[in-house]
Amino acid sequence: MKSSTNCYTGNEWDTTICTSPTVCAADCALDGADYSGTYGVTTSGDSLKLDFVTTSSNVNVGSRLYLMASNTEYEIFKPLNQEFTFDVDVSKLPCGLNGALYFSEMSADGGLAAYSGNKAGAQYGTGYCDSQCPRDLKFINGVANIVDWNATSTNSGTGSLGSCCNEMDIWEANSISAAYTPHPCTVTGQTECTGAACGSPSRYSGVCDPDGCDFNSYRMGNTGFYGPGLTVDTTKPFTVVTQFITSDNTSTGTLSAIRRLYVQNGVVIQNSESTVSGVSGNSITQAFCDAQKTAFGDTNDFDTKGGLAAMGEALGRGVVLVLSLWDDYDAYMLWLDSDYPVGGNPATPGIARGTCATTSGIPATVESEDASAYVTYSNIKFGPIGSTYSGTSSASTTATSTTAKTTSSTAKTTTTSTTTSSAAAATQTKYGQWQVSNLPFSKSTLIDLSAPALAAVTLDPPCVQQVAPAHTQASTTANVSKKPLWLITFGKNV
Repeated sequence: MKSSTNCYTGNEWDTTICTSPTVCAADCALDGADYSGTYGVTTSGDSLKLDFVTTSSNVNVGSRLYLMASNTEYEIFKPLNQEFTFDVDVSKLPCGLNGALYFSEMSADGGLAAYSGNKAGAQYGTGYCDSQCPRDLKFINGVANIVDWNATSTNSGTGSLGSCCNEMDIWEANSISAAYTPHPCTVTGQTECTGAACGSPSRYSGVCDPDGCDFNSYRMGNTGFYGPGLTVDTTKPFTVVTQFITSDNTSTGTLSAIRRLYVQNGVVIQNSESTVSGVSGNSITQAFCDAQKTAFGDTNDFDTKGGLAAMGEALGRGVVLVLSLWDDYDAYMLWLDSDYPVGGNPATPGIARGTCATTSGIPATVESEDASAYVTYSNIKFGPIGSTYSGTSSASTTATSTTAKTTSSTAKTTTTSTTTSSAAAATQTKYGQWQVSNLPFSKSTLIDLSAPALAAVTLDPPCVQQVAPAHTQASTTANVSKKPLWLITFGKNV
């Protein structure tokens, strides 16, 4: 690259360069970034740590990363009749933050083969999608998202295009609350949307279910199960296991249940049971989702968009692993950890989701007061049901706890019963070492020096106009290993 000019600065596109979506994509390239210095992403062995706020020449808030199978393709998972396991430390995530780990039905190559205008592909973090049909992506399906770009002072902005796909939220959590949620869509794979198909301005007009069918232990009535000092004690690391059960116990069967359990201090902890009237169970099934929507009076867009069966079909086709840390400019994360909707009676089933105050989660506040927050993921494993974790056999145990709602001076006492059991002894090989690198056109910097380097680049730093022919530069780092790497593609510079 002989010289460059930013195509995108702050929250605005340079319209002298980006005269149209196709011209912008042809004349602009995706620049690299310093993972640790700019984005606060570091690795150690099989551990990946995401800092919330990172200050360098700019202030960056949050990050989003993908697991890659090679230098040019995302790792594809097919979870049916399998289980996915990871360790997590959420002790430093307060109200208003969300350390998320989830599957999205993205293309392995990031759309490189499907769209002639996409010269970057998975190596550059393209092809992202989820059930919210995000419109803040800079490039979608090989064109720049510049039409009707609405820049904001608090985030990057939104364009006329969105990017939709099936999404399985394995983990959305902080130290107060946690949820896992399937979000089915009526489309297959990553799909561009405009207007109402993106779910805006009408929330349920889109091709995906934005709400999903969630299992949040607090929302399902067990207020003493998850949190600091509770049955799953969030002051300490723990293991999260998610099992995708099929009707015939094969990888081609129909998804019938999504089960959750935890392991902490060597003890297997079964997921909490629902205590909501009319809703039973401790796993996500079609019957559970139907009963929950009725009990809470929620719009059942889950069924409209195909329900658990549609989610299973997407998992069968293959999905990409995404990890992120973010704050919420739309709803302040109250849907996860407080009373939501705001103003609703917390005694009404489905309103109370955690002990955080309804005044919490304001991004300006958490970005200032909780800048040192972080989440750590480690020891990721994937394999047959019962193969990726172990724990001691134990008789039923009972944990009693008291939780105080921070919006009220009245403490509510809840007694919870948790049944523990042991798992199969076999353990699958874990993913790691984690590798991250910076600068697409020069020498890579590896944070974990014990692991071999793979080239990786980033999506969200400033896009630049290349004077030299676009996308012809070669990285000086060879692909010397098949070990997976992390590719960072999201961060809000403020």
